[in-house]
Amino acid sequence: MDATYIQESIEQFKTNIFMHVRHRTLLRYVGTPVLNENQLFYLLLPFLNGETWNDQIGESAITVGIVHASLNEHDKINENNATTKEQQLTVLSGDYYSGRYYEILAQVGNIPLIKQLSEGIANRCEHQIKVYESNSYSLDEWYETISVIQTELIKRFYQVYGFEQYSTFLHTDLLLQQLQKEMQHIQDGHYSSIMRKMSDSALADGKSLEQELQNKIDALKDLLDENLRSSILKDELKLYIKQKVAF
Repeated sequence: MDATYIQESIEQFKTNIFMHVRHRTLLRYVGTPVLNENQLFYLLLPFLNGETWNDQIGESAITVGIVHASLNEHDKINENNATTKEQQLTVLSGDYYSGRYYEILAQVGNIPLIKQLSEGIANRCEHQIKVYESNSYSLDEWYETISVIQTELIKRFYQVYGFEQYSTFLHTDLLLQQLQKEMQHIQDGHYSSIMRKMSDSALADGKSLEQELQNKIDALKDLLDENLRSSILKDELKLYIKQKVAF
């Protein structure tokens, strides 16, 4: 196994997800679902590392990918212009993907995963709502929010199938990669909604958001490196993770 095999596995996984939610009208107006390859990698990580993996687990991983696609579509909605045909179809695409994942899980009677994903979606949405609240949150609380948004559904998948040993890498790496992405956007002059809120939190404490983000990124890199050195992961997977975060 090398980086090419890992990437090909992710691409095949992505194709399998697309096949389950393909709809001609939505494809025409909305395009293919938005999927985060870093999240797909962590859904596949137990398989890539040699864990027992059967058709039910594989199908469950696909449904988690569909849930992410659904939530990503809803995140794309323009709050100030949600009445165009494209925006309305984007809402419908998110709802359609949601219906597909419930249908798939119901067909195989996977009640434990339905329960975990339902709770996970609720927790994820509660954290996303913080961006629209007037409450003040610390930077550490915002880091927790970003982590939940990125990892919550995969964590629930791990819990159902006994893959919790991979959660440490999941949380550290996905938070690190998201902060690196946000830092690049800030340096390009673009602030996401959550970064604007975090900037307010940093200013309230007399701090620079960019400096605080860089400190957090450096700390997460050190933590991830430490975890990888003492981990159960195959060497090829360790190298792949390191290359993704540019050690």
